[in-house]
Amino acid sequence: MCGIVGYAGHRPAVPLVVEELHRLEYRGYDSAGVACVQQGAFRVVKAEGKLNALEMKLSTEPPATATTGMGHTRWATHGAPCERNAHPHLSNSAKLALVHNGIIENYLEIKNELTAKGYVFHSETDTEVLVNLIEDCHKSEPDLMKAFSMALCKAHGAYAICLMSIEEPDVFYAARMSAPLILGVGTGENFVASDIPAFLPYTRRVVFLENGEMARVDKSSFRVCRIADLSPVEHSIETIEWDVQSAQKGGYRHFMLKEIFEQPDILRDSMTGRVSASRDSVRLHELDDFPVPARLTIVACGTSSHAGMWGRHILESMARVPVQVEIASEYRYKERLLFSKDEMVLVISQSGETADTLAALRRARECGAAVIGLCNVVGSSIAREADRVLYTQAGPEISVASTKAMCSQMLVLTLMALYWGARKGTVSGGEIAAVVQDILSLPEMLHKELPGMHEKAKMLSRKYSQAKNFFYLGRGHCYPLALEGALKLKELSYIHAEGYAAGEMKHGPIALVDSVFPAFAICPDDALLPKVKSNIVEVQARQGKVIALTNPGVDLPAEDVWVVPKVNSLMAGFVILPALQLFSYEMADYLGKDVDQPRNLAKSVTVE
Repeated sequence: MCGIVGYAGHRPAVPLVVEELHRLEYRGYDSAGVACVQQGAFRVVKAEGKLNALEMKLSTEPPATATTGMGHTRWATHGAPCERNAHPHLSNSAKLALVHNGIIENYLEIKNELTAKGYVFHSETDTEVLVNLIEDCHKSEPDLMKAFSMALCKAHGAYAICLMSIEEPDVFYAARMSAPLILGVGTGENFVASDIPAFLPYTRRVVFLENGEMARVDKSSFRVCRIADLSPVEHSIETIEWDVQSAQKGGYRHFMLKEIFEQPDILRDSMTGRVSASRDSVRLHELDDFPVPARLTIVACGTSSHAGMWGRHILESMARVPVQVEIASEYRYKERLLFSKDEMVLVISQSGETADTLAALRRARECGAAVIGLCNVVGSSIAREADRVLYTQAGPEISVASTKAMCSQMLVLTLMALYWGARKGTVSGGEIAAVVQDILSLPEMLHKELPGMHEKAKMLSRKYSQAKNFFYLGRGHCYPLALEGALKLKELSYIHAEGYAAGEMKHGPIALVDSVFPAFAICPDDALLPKVKSNIVEVQARQGKVIALTNPGVDLPAEDVWVVPKVNSLMAGFVILPALQLFSYEMADYLGKDVDQPRNLAKSVTVE
């Protein structure tokens, strides 16, 4: 959440910074601002709302000629989403300006100390406290790098920071602790940003700052050191392979719709290099020297947690590995985590920066567990801190509501089940070949079917757009998909929705059902179909309307039957998932919601 950008180079900084902020809009925000040094003083422009409000204010200002600047899109944590609380924040002397993503946990204590020294605060933010703490340290330490370090050693919490001073108008400073921040290395210009797409049109060369590191950056050089002792750190410059076209809409109405329709290609791409030529074995070289766990704990948040719950079924079915799925925000606070040498933890995160999941990873490692990371972003914190990492290879996901990320996570979990199952001897080459063939047949089939599924979703969304509540029902491997369907409807359309294991309906929730409380039943043609049929009848007996997502030839007593192609085995989830996503997308779009940037949400949740 929040977006930070900093630039030092040869171009006009303010318009470039605003352009970069636009490419970080997917992270979610409620206000924005920019800063540069002009004629010996800071020029700071801030606005509540979207970036077009900031651009309107900038259009009334004289053009800025500075070639160094920084900007921020804020998602409110401390204080209301208003211009007063928007970043950048100035110190009392107006000599320092700061943008900040994260939370300073001891900001109230620091604020009280600074207030006693005569500092005055004009916002409710922890960021304004931090910039004045840096100023206070700078009074006794002339070297700003050292003063910056002193202040950060006093501040506790999570942060990614960009700092500027009128004393060095062509320099910016950056620091990170448990929040993403990446340097972009150009020719005669350098960047810092919360995510790579911000500066991708200008450079693909990046340096991934580690936790506890800070940097001094100008247009021709950068210097990285550790916050604690200012000891120098050498980083290799890495090259990003994907390009800016991957982060653009490509003719689709929204990024979310584009990313739903990218899922067939994601399935194909994520299989590349991971299946033998004979298609009867799976190659996960990242795990070759890792034991097959006797027990696996999957830890994740939100959509990634649902992917983990779905993966539990296939891991237990094929690899015979007992799996426990934990919500990261709860797991990280468990009093005792005991691991035997043959247990393992798998953490799942699209961004690789999810704060609760990252904290859970660190807690598990402290307790002696081996940790595998499953994420999409190369060089992210989880990728670097896990013992082994498996990349989903889904490319950049821009829409806040995750779609293709879950699809790719499900695929890698399937490959893990096949890989471990082969090593344990619980699946044969023939069984692996059958599942691989199912997966390899999906891209062509989905390319063909998705347009029709989109039209069906559009029709159903119009019919049910007045609903205030929804149940999503599923059994077995479809229960996690029901949870995900409900989550998508909530976060996109703001309609209250709950996902339930269908058999649990009669244990309380069915009391809510009436003629205006519909249910979305996921009922593929499998062994549990008769049970789901019974649950549909239970809903209808209370006058509830039912949308039933099923396969050809299945006779269901639902008001609306949505037929999707049948896929053998557990791979049905790869067809069910986009149908759920399309229904939520169309419902939100029809209701006029901001599909790519739902209210109150952020793409990368880097605070607790």
